[in-house]
Amino acid sequence: MIKIENVSFKYPNSKTNILSNLNMTITENQIVAIVGKNGSGKSTIAKLLSGVKKLKKGKILIDDIDISKKSKELQNKVGIVFQNPENQIIFNNVYDEISFSIKDLSKSEIENRVLASISQVGMSDLKNEELYSLSLGQKQRIVIAEALARKPKYLILDEPTTMIDSFGKEKIYEIIRNLKLQGYTIILITNVADEILLADKIFILDNGSISHEIDKKNLISNVNIFNEYGLQIPTLLQILAELKNSGIDINLQNLSVSDFVNYLKGKLLNEKFN
Repeated sequence: MIKIENVSFKYPNSKTNILSNLNMTITENQIVAIVGKNGSGKSTIAKLLSGVKKLKKGKILIDDIDISKKSKELQNKVGIVFQNPENQIIFNNVYDEISFSIKDLSKSEIENRVLASISQVGMSDLKNEELYSLSLGQKQRIVIAEALARKPKYLILDEPTTMIDSFGKEKIYEIIRNLKLQGYTIILITNVADEILLADKIFILDNGSISHEIDKKNLISNVNIFNEYGLQIPTLLQILAELKNSGIDINLQNLSVSDFVNYLKGKLLNEKFN
């Protein structure tokens, strides 16, 4: 579990806090989405959790360990992937890139971890490829594999699909779903409407603090909240909300397009044969 308690943060050249008295709890084995307008502090949360930025005010506990205290137990607990994979890639070769972050391990352990992590992102057949030949979406999957090779418990994805096409997005979404099934906790920093549907819990960030915390099961009932904060609502949520307003309440556990299609197919077939 991750606990963020009374955290405030200000960048050196700024007169105002980007985060102000922020409090939130992230439960294990969930996909958590943090959403908000540009400049609301979403990426700052990611950088503080991963140690990219140093916490100065407040407290962050990761599995009850204070991140302000340098602890070996915290090493590799949190992995992070940013939106542009080309800014994170160092080497030309896929295998070399993934193995770099675990170079201090034995040769056999490095190979085992590289093969395992590249399999997790569905790219085992490209382990010896040169990265320049890959698409942006494939590069992002390699960067995710590199983070997974360190065996983190928590994986932060900071707007991971912003720069890639729809096919690449779907591949990333599939990886996120599978990682949750494998026991990972995913923290998804996003402004992409459809990515909200991946999350078990959604935190809305406004003026540096959490304005709303919404469980997935309550999303349809809370679509107006997204409008209040100028956030785009997934098309499927809009449809389900309109149906509910019309007296048709559809309970889709996974809130996925495929679930909705299967529901409609079932209704149509039932009407056809009755």
